[in-house]
Amino acid sequence: MVNHTPKTAVFAGTFDPPTYGHIDIIQRSQRIFARTIVAVGRNPEKRPLFTQEERVELLRQLVGGMPGVEVEAYAGLTMDYVRRRKADVIVKGIRDSDDLRNELRQANVNMIAGDVETVFLFTTDTTALISGTLIRQICELGGLDSTNMNRLIPPPVIDALRAKLQAGEASSRNKRTSSK
Repeated sequence: MVNHTPKTAVFAGTFDPPTYGHIDIIQRSQRIFARTIVAVGRNPEKRPLFTQEERVELLRQLVGGMPGVEVEAYAGLTMDYVRRRKADVIVKGIRDSDDLRNELRQANVNMIAGDVETVFLFTTDTTALISGTLIRQICELGGLDSTNMNRLIPPPVIDALRAKLQAGEASSRNKRTSSK
């Protein structure tokens, strides 16, 4: 017998920073599932620019008004978080074959070890090449103001990046001054 009760999806990631690609997947998940929980986690292989709290706040600014969408931080394994929240599936955005290979491996582990299904949503052509890593690299190399970043990330994220980078520059200047 098929269960047709409303489903809850968890869209988990680091979201450092949130991009239009993330927002697209959230909106599409919202159309498919009764509830989408945007879960901001930590990846031990990445060194984030924004704190987890800052990423949660940015996402709440961007998607907080969408019906059926919640944003919160979590720690630990995604499959454990999904079970704690009594969600039905993990939603993952797939940009290319590399994403598919990596996410398929993770989906299999989540299914075998955690009995948690994964649903893949392929990105649109306008968001397929956007990644948080690419955004951070552009910003760290001085491209925040010299490029059309508003095509890749929303204005509140641009403002937050600008403030974060200015704070980092001020901190670097203070360290150089105090070491003289």
